[in-house]
Amino acid sequence: MDPVARRHWRPRSTLPEAGEVAAFAGELAIPPLVAGLLLARGLDSASAAGFLSGRLADLPDPLLLPDMPRAAARVAAAVQSGERLAVHGDYDVDGITGTSLLVEGLRRCGADIDYHLPLRLKDGYGLSGPALEQAAAAGVKVVISVDCGVSAAEEARLAKELDLDLIITDHHQPPEVLPEAFAIVNPQRADSVFPFRDLAGVGVAFFLLIAVRRALREGGWFTSRPEPDLKGVLDLVALGTIADLVPLHGVNRILTQHGLALLASGVRPGIDALKEVAGVKMMNCGVVGFQLAPRLNAAGRLEDATRGVELLLESDRRKALETARLLDRFNRERQQIENQTLLEALEMVASLPAEVTHSLVLAVDGWHPGVIGIVASRLVEKFYRPTVLIALDGEAGKGSARSIRGLHLYQTLQACADDLLAFGGHEMAAGLSLRSDRVPAFAQHFEAAARGVLRDEELQPVLFYDGVVLLEELDFAQVAGLERLAPFGMGNPEPVLLLEAVRIRQVQSLGGGHLRFLACQGGESLAAIAFGMAERSEAFMGEVDLLVSPQINRFNGRETVQLRVRDVRQSESFQTRSCCQF
Repeated sequence: MDPVARRHWRPRSTLPEAGEVAAFAGELAIPPLVAGLLLARGLDSASAAGFLSGRLADLPDPLLLPDMPRAAARVAAAVQSGERLAVHGDYDVDGITGTSLLVEGLRRCGADIDYHLPLRLKDGYGLSGPALEQAAAAGVKVVISVDCGVSAAEEARLAKELDLDLIITDHHQPPEVLPEAFAIVNPQRADSVFPFRDLAGVGVAFFLLIAVRRALREGGWFTSRPEPDLKGVLDLVALGTIADLVPLHGVNRILTQHGLALLASGVRPGIDALKEVAGVKMMNCGVVGFQLAPRLNAAGRLEDATRGVELLLESDRRKALETARLLDRFNRERQQIENQTLLEALEMVASLPAEVTHSLVLAVDGWHPGVIGIVASRLVEKFYRPTVLIALDGEAGKGSARSIRGLHLYQTLQACADDLLAFGGHEMAAGLSLRSDRVPAFAQHFEAAARGVLRDEELQPVLFYDGVVLLEELDFAQVAGLERLAPFGMGNPEPVLLLEAVRIRQVQSLGGGHLRFLACQGGESLAAIAFGMAERSEAFMGEVDLLVSPQINRFNGRETVQLRVRDVRQSESFQTRSCCQF
């Protein structure tokens, strides 16, 4: 199978007319460039106003989540009576942040609470039976899961036998038959009336915390003690939400927008220490996803995820820095293992039979389960095929899967369920386990399922753009206005614009394989940077079309417009326009 050589360019949606853009801009008092983007993404004036304001007051009522009244009342009763509680989280960033949030928030409400996170290599994913037994032996009466448990039927039965009230908070796709738990709070449930389904696990935990505080307030609990301001945990919500790659629109956008401001403020010693070891100077979703989250994730990938919780809950800045440095070392070790695994995977892809065309399923005895998800993502980037990597350990294996547009992973794994011991996940990412002797059959069935849903054109990656503009239209006020659309991420991508018939001047090669140049059109020119494109320098010769993300570059007290290049192609056609086209 050969790597993908080129990407198709397509408009993200039907582009609105210029008159419609102008009227929308006037109604909302926003720049035309921003108005065109909001229209192109299907927002009317009311939804656009809400999108731009992002008020916490617009968050939905937590009690609309399934089983939330029952769950909140039980936790509040445990806090008031002094019963012991425990949080059972997951070992990824979503689970780490959700666990930290509940422990910190409920302690501030007066709870006697502890926590447990499974060891990836020892316990595997999900609720742990031994952990429930240990909790019961320690006198715990209520266990709250975070980011896991919606499929844990056996563990729910064990909790009932142990006289534990198990409250499951999760956001993964639930099975047809739910576990017999005390409460299951999950916006993905078929009976959910909560107006937003795409919460991360930490988001579900945050709404539980809000509901518990309300129950305690209504019960008079805070008449003799201070009521905690829970806005202080939104940094954890933002961190987990961004890291889990859930869509950043609706409720997630509001939570992330406010949480990013806290992440930037340095109020939490653990996050401040993580920023220091990562060399982070500014804060946005990209920094969280590529600088902070991998270091926090490294704890669960290579050792014990509780290190991450310890860091986020630490109040002593010196101790926080020690833990952050440890996580940074784990992350470097993870990168070395990841690179070696990628090399081995690439060798295997090169030797695949010709009939394997629509998917990649690779299994090796000895691969580290903590890095196969990352490597699977890198293979998807390179070959643009749904990919499953399986770390075998004797008679069984654990797999991580990543998908492409057009193939729903969870549904595909359901079609291959006879080959699997267990599986779970989302549309674009999933985990699984299987017997080693079932790998060939699973690979065959997964390939057949991919062939059944993926057309040839869906096997070519697509770069979407939001509008077509002239260089002269990208003035400072217009580009600065784009910052109101942030935070960018899944479900709210950073705007990408098409510039046609551009001449390139003053090309410079930078360290790290980057290019810097001037983009010229008519009598206008703007500075541009193309990260990682030095090997494609010949493509920037002559008249070209560019896909760019305009941004404000802030350096040494100066603010200027800069174009971040997403892709380049030789120019084919160009029509002069007097205004931007969306």
